Amino acid sequence: YWMPVDWYNGGMEHTTLHLLYSRFWHKFLYDEGLVSTPEPYLKRTSHGMILGSDGEKMSKSRGNVVNPDDIVNKFGADTFRVYEMFMGAFDLAAPWSTEGVIGVSRFLNRVWAVMNKVDSSAPVTQTQLRLIHRTIMHVSERIETMKFNTAVSELMSFTSELLSYEKVPLRMFQTLCVLLSPFAPHIACEMWERVVGEDRFLLDEPWPSFDPELAKSQTVTLAVQINGKLSDTITMDWGTAEEDVLRAVYELPKVKRALDGKSVRKVIHIPNKIVNLVVK
Repeated sequence: YWMPVDWYNGGMEHTTLHLLYSRFWHKFLYDEGLVSTPEPYLKRTSHGMILGSDGEKMSKSRGNVVNPDDIVNKFGADTFRVYEMFMGAFDLAAPWSTEGVIGVSRFLNRVWAVMNKVDSSAPVTQTQLRLIHRTIMHVSERIETMKFNTAVSELMSFTSELLSYEKVPLRMFQTLCVLLSPFAPHIACEMWERVVGEDRFLLDEPWPSFDPELAKSQTVTLAVQINGKLSDTITMDWGTAEEDVLRAVYELPKVKRALDGKSVRKVIHIPNKIVNLVVK
């Protein structure tokens, strides 16, 4: 009745163990007429392994084991969960970084700060409406393709944009809460209850839909500065990831000349507005 399974996932270290033999045994049972489907599952994937901060497999003998309870007690379950989704590609191994956990904690504090700007009477502008639909599309697509780290990046960008507003429309706040809820359910539900006034589990909330026309990327012109002085401008799609923006900035002829023989000490990136390279 339940076969085939929709999605079978396991750790990458089990690829040649139960991930392999689950299919082998099912094939044998099918040939014997004992199961009704030729395949045991429609999709099979493996997730990466979390390594110690030294890049080695965690083990007591190496002394590089991270106790999840310690992280949860210090930073909270939501921070732990979001960090694991953000630390790297789902199917690749990645080393543990306490600094990365702290960074995610700061992000969730910024999310929490959005509450102080919500104004239920603030209208949603056309630009904001496009941002809502674009963010829903990007986060939805990345979840479907298991690119959870870039889904979190989209939420970070969306949060930064909301914090730049004097007043955050209620609809934008609600969108943030629902999109955040699979990654940080406790914070998302608490924020929803405090602002919307409904005490309920947000994972029961219908996933927001988007209009493909409204979700289409719009271009923005970013000012490119060297030590605070305008060097050039560059046109990019709205919401382009920082690494892609910087890659394009470093290819600008004027920037190449300005950086000749110098080193970049700091990068200040205000999404969709400014890139300032501090050089020496």
